[in-house]
Amino acid sequence: MPSGPLSPPGGGATDLHHSLIPPPQSKATGDGGERLTIDDVLQKYCGEFGRWQFRHFVLTSLAWALEAFHTMVMIFADREPDWRCSGAGCGQCGLDPGSWEWARGPGESTVSEWGLICGDKYKVGLTQALFFTGCMIGAGIFGHLSDSSLGRKGSLAIVCALNAVLGCLTAFSPSYYVYTLLRLLTGFSTGGVGLCAFVLATEPIGPSKRGVAGMSTFYFFSSGIALLSGIAYVFQSWRALYIASSIPSILFISAVIPFLSESPRWYMVRGKTKEAMKVMRSIAECNGRHLPEGVELVLDNDLNNNNVDIQTLKANEVRGAIDGSLIDVIKSPVTRIRLALTVWIDFCCSIAYYGLSLNVVNLKTNLYLNVLLNAIAEMPAFTLTAIMLDRFGRKPLTVGTMWFSGVFCLCGSMMNNYGVWKILQMICGVLGIFGMAGTYNLLFVYTAELFPTVVRNAALGCATQASQMGAILAPFVVVMGGGLPFVVFTVCGFMGGLLGFYLPETLNRPLYDTMGGMEEGEAIGSSSS
Repeated sequence: MPSGPLSPPGGGATDLHHSLIPPPQSKATGDGGERLTIDDVLQKYCGEFGRWQFRHFVLTSLAWALEAFHTMVMIFADREPDWRCSGAGCGQCGLDPGSWEWARGPGESTVSEWGLICGDKYKVGLTQALFFTGCMIGAGIFGHLSDSSLGRKGSLAIVCALNAVLGCLTAFSPSYYVYTLLRLLTGFSTGGVGLCAFVLATEPIGPSKRGVAGMSTFYFFSSGIALLSGIAYVFQSWRALYIASSIPSILFISAVIPFLSESPRWYMVRGKTKEAMKVMRSIAECNGRHLPEGVELVLDNDLNNNNVDIQTLKANEVRGAIDGSLIDVIKSPVTRIRLALTVWIDFCCSIAYYGLSLNVVNLKTNLYLNVLLNAIAEMPAFTLTAIMLDRFGRKPLTVGTMWFSGVFCLCGSMMNNYGVWKILQMICGVLGIFGMAGTYNLLFVYTAELFPTVVRNAALGCATQASQMGAILAPFVVVMGGGLPFVVFTVCGFMGGLLGFYLPETLNRPLYDTMGGMEEGEAIGSSSS
């Protein structure tokens, strides 16, 4: 559930920013009504974060817990279980197979069932890498589909349905190769869950509340990891665990999806003004507010076009939605640079975040407790970044959290894993993931605000693909062992923070709907400054 203050901090900085770069103003329609953007209507009439937005936000963000289930289940399903001696000359590799046995039998994990040890140990990492490869592909495809034909809600329903089916099928895998294929396909659908849920949850929220609300979505992901550790403790057979972790997706599709509304912003860029207005009236009514009949919703780049025929405006809205794609992002000099920077920052962040998370397995302590504590440790990072998000801005926090992580990873690289140094290295790892968890969280908010509605999910999908590429490489970094992984995480932290210096600040800036509206707004901002 959303946590942290949802009110914007007051002060002169906000007032000064608004005086330099004013948001779009409402225009009269000529018949006594008003032509307003969605942000204007939310602020003036509907309420920025009322009862409707809270319910919609919580229900939609539950999908993040489902993503955590399908992603982190590999920690438990693919673990190497305990083993014990059954005869003389006990050992796993290079000795008599009959001299040892799995402590709880071969069905506890995929490793024990298919003998993925010694020379076949690489297969565990290969399966994990292929899962994230599927995530990378799925993020790009569903990012495009949710911006175009399927919409945010339709895409979320499809990926959750695929996850439920594929997760249950995985439990019946007859061989390692079928299991790996199903994990690849599960990754494909899982890659679209987070970004579809994030955009659907935050787009109906007003501009002054959107940032902190967006940051709060990651509490659901961490809560999902914590809950998964309890599910895994109860269902210690990997086959039973896959079924148990897939059932919540079935419940989400049947009990939650029907009560969600499509994003009014998606309706607008698809030329469905009536549907968008219907959602806005529902928001106002549920929040105890009144939306006058004379209000007309328009896209930001059409707000000042008083001389253009209304049918032409609608045609332009549809055309702009169809043409909005990653190609348009690359063509624009403004968004092209932003995309390149966010891709590299996400890539660096993901290597460090997933790498530090996977290092928990090497501690050789209680796995269930370790995963639980790791999930809980991320939550203070989310809270602190949410509190500071609207006080210090997106850019300083991105740089600061990545450098914070980089400093402690640097300290960890200078320590060995013996005696008291092992404990200190573990603390450095916890603080490192604390910083990266905060970065990972705010990058979703930051990236969403850097791009207009028509290409927002496509840009988020591209950044998520870069993140998944980092996740693919993370296991191979961890395999290096010793202090080398910490060295790599240090480089990623400092490099990502340095790249963050070149991104613009988006605090209290309008959330643009179209490429033209964004470029016009940036031009006004540059000339004013």
